[in-house]
Amino acid sequence: MLVDTKSDHEGQALTSGKFNDFSPAFTADGKYLAFLSDRTFDPSYNQHSFDLSFNGVTRPWLLPLSSTEPAPFGPSASGWAISEVTDETSKADKAKAEKTVVTTEVDLAGAEERIVAFPVSSGVFRNLNAAEGGVLWMRTGDAEDGELGDKHSGDAGEKPGEMVQYFDFAKRKVSTVVDKADDYSVTGDGKLIIVTNDGGVAVRPATRKVEADDDDTVSVDLTRLRFELDQRAEWLQMFEENSRIMRDHYWRADMNGVNWEGVTLRWRRVAAKALTHDDLVDILWETVGELNTSHAYVLPSSPPGDQAKKLGFLGADLERTGQGWQIARILPGESSDPAARSPLRQAGVGARDGDLIVAVGGQPVDEVRGPAAHLVGTADSIVELTLRRGRKDRVVAIIPLANEEKLRYQDWVRSRREYVAGKSGGRVGYVHVPDMMAGGWAQLHRDLRQAMSAEGVIADVRFNRGGHTSALVAERFADRVIAWNASRSYDTMLPDPEDSRRGPVAFVANEFSGSDGDIINARVQAKGLGPVIGVRTWGGVVGIDGRYDLVDGTGVTQPRYAFWLEGKGWDVENYGVEPDIEVEHDPSQLFSDDDLQLDRAIAEVLAGLDAVPAATAPDFPAPRVQSSPQVQAPGTPTD
Repeated sequence: MLVDTKSDHEGQALTSGKFNDFSPAFTADGKYLAFLSDRTFDPSYNQHSFDLSFNGVTRPWLLPLSSTEPAPFGPSASGWAISEVTDETSKADKAKAEKTVVTTEVDLAGAEERIVAFPVSSGVFRNLNAAEGGVLWMRTGDAEDGELGDKHSGDAGEKPGEMVQYFDFAKRKVSTVVDKADDYSVTGDGKLIIVTNDGGVAVRPATRKVEADDDDTVSVDLTRLRFELDQRAEWLQMFEENSRIMRDHYWRADMNGVNWEGVTLRWRRVAAKALTHDDLVDILWETVGELNTSHAYVLPSSPPGDQAKKLGFLGADLERTGQGWQIARILPGESSDPAARSPLRQAGVGARDGDLIVAVGGQPVDEVRGPAAHLVGTADSIVELTLRRGRKDRVVAIIPLANEEKLRYQDWVRSRREYVAGKSGGRVGYVHVPDMMAGGWAQLHRDLRQAMSAEGVIADVRFNRGGHTSALVAERFADRVIAWNASRSYDTMLPDPEDSRRGPVAFVANEFSGSDGDIINARVQAKGLGPVIGVRTWGGVVGIDGRYDLVDGTGVTQPRYAFWLEGKGWDVENYGVEPDIEVEHDPSQLFSDDDLQLDRAIAEVLAGLDAVPAATAPDFPAPRVQSSPQVQAPGTPTD
């Protein structure tokens, strides 16, 4: 963290850079610098696998800028006032102070040693600002909340959100001034805050909590705003903005040799003729496409279609028969994935393969259109189905899915796991990693324990959508069992490290393994973990952070973070990672019972086991102290 002083005219270090210090703000009196810092090291044990992690590591800190200035909390030679004095004299002094230009004395020597933590617990903080008489910040209610939100699945209560808190220097305590907010800003005098939440805007006092109907709360009626929009002018502005952002943030200042000014000029003429927003989106895609670089995206803000009319899905394969629409197969749910529930398998439904769906919500099912016509707008809502088995009809209540993707994905993973187990006689385990983000990390650990208990394992990264966790995934498969833990209370010896592979590993990739899904295969090859089997991967390893939106909410990305890989150099971009063993899986095999890529992976793992058998528990050791043979006493009769 740096400070620029008038005397130096250059940045001077206030902190060493050892920790992540951010969101600094000078207090209104100019005596202190408040900031947020990730300086808490209090690890928590991972409850699914042997690991430690750091969560809720942020805390607000205060730096007295002068070495002789005490912190407004903690020890003080002169003591602290019980509460803020509010007589007329203090009010006059306060008014006078507000008119005085604040000057600050900064002692750079030993600055970091003077910092003191605010008397609040560590957690998840952001957006610290100075306010009248204190400091404001945003804090998340649950520091242990997960990335996917699955912890709150099925909980009808209000989910933990972000709150705005105020620390009062005079009272030396923190209070919550806004219970729920998306963001906030402070007025120049530090007396008011502008709060946004769920699309609404309100102006509130900065230093105390007030109710929504209080006179000190002003709700801004955005519906009263009227303006005349020249859409074509807006679209041109969006085109120019996108070009500027790309120019300033592309990973190379020389735009990788592309004449970006010429590209912008050429496509500007086309953008001026755009007649619809779709035209503009197409033009933006064409413009950024001239860079021939991955991850240059244009993402319209509004999803297509009316979300209120989303189709509800039953989580089943249906077929039209002479008797009506029949349930051919109910997809089994995955209890550990809330999005992969099976509506027809939920408690009380009792549906079976072969049942007929004769009515939805009391409306007869059309013999041509089927149940779907009556399931429009029923996603995540209760709906009645009339099921017929034999001559008996039965009405059941279900909650259709808004999307079957996770349910069908888990069904596919289950089928691949069973395929590998069947073909290998149970000797080879299987995991699929769908992406290199939180969801993929969860899926990996969902199946990891079972997979690693086998003699060898296949890591399937086909269709991997990328992300940023490939280093962690590679680390999981790099570890192998090197020890065993025996205890009197265990039926068997336990491997160490736990959930590590006992034998060889093979990776399977395809043309849809992209971004960090490319990189995982390059990591595996660089580390020599095992063969990569399949076909050349997607070839896009210049990453993004999704920082910018255009004026109407259209998202645009800039390839900012290029990847150099050992053994590959810069050449994975626009090419991909070649497998060690090429096995095509052409479209004709898509719905085949055979999976040639998995077949080869199984063969490679089994061959590896023939060469080097899997680690197995050793024999139980003999007692360290051997019992002495019994000596017969003199005169004792013998048999």
